[in-house]
Amino acid sequence: MSKYVNLANVASNYANRMNRLRNRIFTEVVRPTNQKSMKVVKLFSDKPVDKNPDIVQYYPRLRETHLLMKNLRWYGLFRDEHQDFKEEMQRLRALRGKPVWKKGQSKKENVKTLK
Repeated sequence: MSKYVNLANVASNYANRMNRLRNRIFTEVVRPTNQKSMKVVKLFSDKPVDKNPDIVQYYPRLRETHLLMKNLRWYGLFRDEHQDFKEEMQRLRALRGKPVWKKGQSKKENVKTLK
């Protein structure tokens, strides 16, 4: 075995080609590179971020949690004070005769609909 290791260290054309072949077989970098390039190789050889369960499952499931809280609020089991406040302000606005504000509508158009 040591004879093959010594042969790999020799700088002959045959030894260089065998080293490249060995690196290609074992999915290493074929040609010698510097540290900067090795960093890029390491980044690309890692598992993709969206496949990593530690990153994917780090944040809670916001959509499902929101729907759950919305349903619990509908049943009266959860109190969302901010949503209660917004609904109360909307109710008071309707009592004063103010129109419901529609997104994308200017003030002039809103006043015209009041008259």
